[in-house]
Amino acid sequence: MVLNLYIARRFLGMLLRVLGVFYGILLLIDTIDQLRLVTDRGAGVGTALRLAALNVPESLYRIFPLIVVLSAIALFIGLARSSELVVVRAAGRSGLRFLMAPAGTALLVGLFAVSVLNPLVAATTRAFDVAQAEVARGGKSVLSVSGAGLWLRQGGDEGQTVIQAARSSSDATQLYDATFLRFDAEGMPTERIGAKSATLVPGAWKLDGAKRWDLTAPNPEMSATQEPDGFLLTSDLTREGIRDSFGKPSAIPFWSLPDYIDGLERAGFSARSHEVWFQMELAQPLLLIAMVLIAAGFTMRHARFGKTGTLVLLAVLSGFAIFFLRNFAQVLGENGQIPVLLAAWSPPLAAVMMALGLLLHLEDG
Repeated sequence: MVLNLYIARRFLGMLLRVLGVFYGILLLIDTIDQLRLVTDRGAGVGTALRLAALNVPESLYRIFPLIVVLSAIALFIGLARSSELVVVRAAGRSGLRFLMAPAGTALLVGLFAVSVLNPLVAATTRAFDVAQAEVARGGKSVLSVSGAGLWLRQGGDEGQTVIQAARSSSDATQLYDATFLRFDAEGMPTERIGAKSATLVPGAWKLDGAKRWDLTAPNPEMSATQEPDGFLLTSDLTREGIRDSFGKPSAIPFWSLPDYIDGLERAGFSARSHEVWFQMELAQPLLLIAMVLIAAGFTMRHARFGKTGTLVLLAVLSGFAIFFLRNFAQVLGENGQIPVLLAAWSPPLAAVMMALGLLLHLEDG
C-alpha cells in the first residue's frame, strides 16, 4: 500500500510538472497569435494575454493523453535510473502488479478530467468566444438550439435580425414556422415577419406564406401585409456559416451534453458529432490507462540494458500513433463511416490490448 501511494504520488507530481511546461509553451504561442489579431482592433498585450489564457485550456485538454504518456515515460525512466524498479522486482512484486498504481492513478485522473476539468474547459471556451466577439465588435451570426426550437441571429449594416423556427432541416437552411424579428442599429424592434417556411438561397431567405408587421406603426396588426410566395429577405448567412455557428462539442459541458443532443435531435439536426464526443469523453479514462501501459511497455526496464533513447522514441511514437488513430476514428464516426461506439471505444481498447500483450511478453518471455 505504501509503495502504491509512493508511485501514485511520483506519477501525479510528474504529470503536474509536464502539464505546467506545456501550459507555459502553449500560452506563449497563443499570446503571440492573439496579439497579431487584436492589434488591428486597437487592443494591447493585456487583451491578447487574457484571450490566450481563455483559449489555452481547450488546446491543453485535447492533447491531455499525450501529456499523460510523456509523464509516464519520464516516471519510468526516472525509476529505472534510480534502480527503484530493480528493488521492486527484488521484493517479489511483478511488473504487472507494480503497474496497478500508475494505471489506477491514470483512471482517477481521467475521471477527474471528464467530470471536473471538462466543464471548466467548456466554460473557458465559451468565455473566449464571447471575449473574442467583444474585441471584434462585429455582427456575427449565432445559432442556438432549445426546447422552443431553433434560434438564429444574423447581423448587417442596418441592424440585427433574430430568427426563430419550430423545425428545420439538418443543415438549418430550410426553416418551418419561422419568425424574423428585425432590430435597428439602436437595438429597437422595427419589423416582424412570420412565414410558413423559409429557404436559404444565396444572399437571402426565400419566404413562403409570409406576413409582415411594421412594429413602428401605431397599430402593427392593422398595417400588416401579406407577402407573396417567394418573397426574398436579405441575409448574409451561408450554409457553411450556419454549420460553424453550431460550435464545437467541446464547448458543451460533459454533464449538459445529453440534454443538448436531445435538443438538437428535436430541432431536426444531426447530433452525431456531439454523440461521438460524448462517448469519447466516457472512454477518456481508458485511453489514459492505455497511454500509461504503452509507456511502461517500452521504458520499464533497467537503464543498464541500453537503447534507452530508442525505446523512449518508440514509446513516444506509439503514444502519438494511438492519439492520431483516435482522432481519425472520431472523424470517421462524425461522418457516419463507422458506428459511434466503435469510433469512441475501439482505439483505447486496442491500445490497452496491445500494451498488455507487450508487457506480458516482456515480463513472462
